[in-house]
Amino acid sequence: MLKIWGRTNSVNVKKALWAAEELGLKYQRIDAGMEHGVTKTPEYLRMNPNSLVPTIEDDGFILWESHTVVRYLCAKHAAGTLWPTELRARADAERWMDWAFTFQRAMRDVFWGLIRTPAEKRDLKAIEAGREQTAKLLPVLEQNLADKKYVTGTSFTMGDIPIGCEVQRWMRVPIERPRFPAVEAWFERLRERPAYRKYVDIPLS
Repeated sequence: MLKIWGRTNSVNVKKALWAAEELGLKYQRIDAGMEHGVTKTPEYLRMNPNSLVPTIEDDGFILWESHTVVRYLCAKHAAGTLWPTELRARADAERWMDWAFTFQRAMRDVFWGLIRTPAEKRDLKAIEAGREQTAKLLPVLEQNLADKKYVTGTSFTMGDIPIGCEVQRWMRVPIERPRFPAVEAWFERLRERPAYRKYVDIPLS
């Protein structure tokens, strides 16, 4: 059985869990990271020397890096649908998977500052800088979604998973947000998916 190490409030673990749920896979999730510890044990470090989550084990195959995990699971179980087999379609999906990390970097100080840092210790300048940077980045996604249901076109693919997790945090942190109608409509379509509601669109912590 597939094993997934990671905590459910990690945005990167959510990507792996969402993919596994979309694919209908049987898996065992094992708490790891932050308050759960585990990631610095010798056993875990042998699997993932970065001491990060998620890590998966699939029939003896160990894999880490969240977006690579999503690609692997979708390629193995959903070639032709979530994992496009046509070269350019797949590259398009992977483009948005990689861009999700660009957006994550902009969101980091916003999320950590407002959700995981006590009010008296917050770096308000860093939070505002991150908020401004996300507002500068989102027109890229808005323009792409202006005539699409999902990031690569009419069908949901692996390309929606990483950025779908990142945008959920942007939609839920207590900040002033400019309106992006196409992004908002896409977010609502993601929220119709049971796997997204189960692991991604949950209270931030």
